[in-house]
Amino acid sequence: MMCRIMRLFFIFIFTLFYGFGFSASAADLPDLGDVVGIDDLSPARERQIGEQIMREIRRDPALLDDPEVEEYINRLGQRLVAASAETGHSFEFFVVKDAMLNAFALPGGYIGVHTGLILAAQSESELAGVLAHEIGHVTQRHIAQLIGKQKQVGMVMLASVLAAIASGSSRGAEAAVASGTAGAMQAQLGYSRTFEREADRLGLQTLEAAGFDVRGMAGFFERLQRATRLYENNAPAYLRTHPLNTERIADMENRVMSMRYRQVPDSPDFNYVRARLRVQSLSAPEAVRTLAGLVKGNPDDVSLRYGLALAQLRLGHLEDAARTFDELQRRAKPSPFIAVLSGELSLARRDADAAVNTLIAARKAFPESMNTVYALANAQIAAGRAQDAERDMRRAISGRSSDVRLWGLLARANAALGKRTAQHRAQAEVYVLQGTYRAAVDQLELARRAGDGDFYELSAVDARLREVRAHADEEKRSARRRN
Repeated sequence: MMCRIMRLFFIFIFTLFYGFGFSASAADLPDLGDVVGIDDLSPARERQIGEQIMREIRRDPALLDDPEVEEYINRLGQRLVAASAETGHSFEFFVVKDAMLNAFALPGGYIGVHTGLILAAQSESELAGVLAHEIGHVTQRHIAQLIGKQKQVGMVMLASVLAAIASGSSRGAEAAVASGTAGAMQAQLGYSRTFEREADRLGLQTLEAAGFDVRGMAGFFERLQRATRLYENNAPAYLRTHPLNTERIADMENRVMSMRYRQVPDSPDFNYVRARLRVQSLSAPEAVRTLAGLVKGNPDDVSLRYGLALAQLRLGHLEDAARTFDELQRRAKPSPFIAVLSGELSLARRDADAAVNTLIAARKAFPESMNTVYALANAQIAAGRAQDAERDMRRAISGRSSDVRLWGLLARANAALGKRTAQHRAQAEVYVLQGTYRAAVDQLELARRAGDGDFYELSAVDARLREVRAHADEEKRSARRRN
């Protein structure tokens, strides 16, 4: 079944050409205002469209809600962006819960990667190679160029091709072939392969500049190509969205030969993330059995012990999880992943004070990790120290006002303190960031009626209510236009 995230991108492409005159799926798409002119898709407009699509994605259950995985993929992605020769683009990376091997770029620098692809990568350099390739698509504005190509292949054909690219569906590709002439399709395929070669070239340069093993990118793509022989007509989604042939593989291998050889070990975080995703992909009993067997065969792999402790905790086997964690802590270097797991284990054992103490130390040891900040606030609330959590969340929000998790934790802390005006005001910001403006209006109206806010707080609530209500009214007008 096609992921809803991909359907949103398809609807965006179709709407780009034809406006909102159709009714089948337009309600799934945020309003884009006037129909975008093909020649007017500026970088700023691309970003605006990407932001609107992301507001829908953030409400989609297919989006992986795991702050540790999210932080890792963004840290890896931003490391590559910093090393890219092309500057001036903003990027955000996110993970989709899907076993398919796929990754994709949306307009405006939003790059998604499926959990299946992360698990299939055999090294961090392989995963980095895929992200570097997608970064290349964004910096070269390939989406905008594909739209511009409509002058040569026709709008209907381009919409079909982009639908197939976005969905990764073999049926979608067949529909694209059926919707236009073979000559037009051949022209479009040749154009997309040109994009792929350009993204390969830039991706390899970025990978090398970021300090990764450039063989990882070529090796991963070559392994995917070999897999097509096993999948036959149901090739991995990444190959359907990113046409791969022998010429591309040979070109990458030739470029790699001219680059400096570098053997790069995987970061511990890469393996911890893969262990988390492996546990999440299985039922709790199956995860315990699988990870226990893997630990038995690889006793020195600390990431497998981490995964086993997670699985045991998830199953509620707290004593087993504690024993596994003690051995993990003895063998592994300090890490935010281990510190947060320690806090979660203490909370599960009803020792919130121990969790707070562990996570205070972790926050000092790993000041760049937001996961320790989230986990500490959660532990503080559980330990009856909501005042500390509220203070910390307000301080963190001053530098990260678009962090939806911080606002959610602030709302929880205020609820624990009985500060209803502040609680509803913070929850309203959660809904604003998720793009559900009507729900945000409801929260702000609750904040006004709560009865425990002072003059200054209520004035701020009123001002924010006017802003959010304007967004909600525009959202309502857009829905009427679509219908």
